[in-house]
Amino acid sequence: MPHKDALEVHLKEKAGSLFDLDYDLFLYDVTSTYFEGLANENPLAQRGYSRDHRGDCKQVCLGLVVTKDGFPLGYEVFAGNRADVTTVEDIVEVMENKYGKANRIWVMDRGMASSGNFEYLNEDGRKYILGANRGELKKYEAELLKKDWQTVHTGLEVKRVDSPDGEEVFILCRSSDRAKKEKAMHDRFEQRIEESLIKMANGCKKRRYQAKVIERRVGKLLGKNSRAAGLFDIRVEKGENGGATVSWTKRDDWRDWSRLSEGCYMLRSNVRDWSPEELWKAYIQLTEAEDAFRIQKSDLKIRPIWHQKEERVLSHILVCFLAYALWKTLEGLCRQAGLGDEPRKVFHELSQVKLTDVILPTRNGKEIRLRCVGTPTKHQLILLQRLKLVLPKRFLNKKM
Repeated sequence: MPHKDALEVHLKEKAGSLFDLDYDLFLYDVTSTYFEGLANENPLAQRGYSRDHRGDCKQVCLGLVVTKDGFPLGYEVFAGNRADVTTVEDIVEVMENKYGKANRIWVMDRGMASSGNFEYLNEDGRKYILGANRGELKKYEAELLKKDWQTVHTGLEVKRVDSPDGEEVFILCRSSDRAKKEKAMHDRFEQRIEESLIKMANGCKKRRYQAKVIERRVGKLLGKNSRAAGLFDIRVEKGENGGATVSWTKRDDWRDWSRLSEGCYMLRSNVRDWSPEELWKAYIQLTEAEDAFRIQKSDLKIRPIWHQKEERVLSHILVCFLAYALWKTLEGLCRQAGLGDEPRKVFHELSQVKLTDVILPTRNGKEIRLRCVGTPTKHQLILLQRLKLVLPKRFLNKKM
């Protein structure tokens, strides 16, 4: 742990020389990993928004910075109840102290977007491409209706809109696949709300409920189905018999906006000399950071955390970070060797190489133990040769 920063810098320089990586984009994202156990002695272990759907467990948040090729540049560990938007200044300062400020474009999702963060990033000429808050999309309703969209590829269109002060650009994006998904979600939540409201209304006819009770049920229902909650104008009133009544109407303006904006999202950037397509392609590289989290959680076992003490938790995460750096190194070697970019298959094949303990008894009763590497198969030899890796013949047991 005392060498964490030095290790990150060393790995960055080593990977850059091995694979000729570009460091013009810094991709930043945050995830969480949860604990098994109480973790009472760890101040970082807190309950918060769980990406693992384990709200019953304490967790820590992990902020990771990777290149556009997915190679890790560094990370920070935050308390489990830390909001993503509050981590931006911390991670930017940490990375700038290690790698400098020049020629960096920060790419982050809309969870990092806030007026304070945009003001901070604009200080000292920092460049950024961020997902804009969905609420800002309403301001550009007229632009969504126009036909001057640029096709990036089948099913995806983009268009550029300059900010009023001319300092930023907004990139409107429209995806047909995303539109279908969002429409299906809206329809599903609309059906759930309406079916539940019908049950409530019928129940109120059979029994006299207090209006406050029904209002709480309606609030809970809309909270669980927030994607379509704005469609309904719901009225809970006191009926002639003293009990509550439920009635509702649907808002045509909400439905019209929903259909227009389905599949649309917006990017915000102060990089003005790039085309809309270039800005979109840079932003979509955030999938590399998301992929890094998936690999660390599945293949590299960063979750759950079984340690309880803070220093052991931080060490566990560091080991997983180093393992991911090795994973990406093997991926790069596979790509250079013409073996694709999927190291899982290589890991599986090389995991079949056997280690054998040869035990030799001596006259004085002691044993000599030699750990030898089994002979690789023909296929394994081909992989090793293509990757320019040499297996040792045996391992030495050094007494500590």
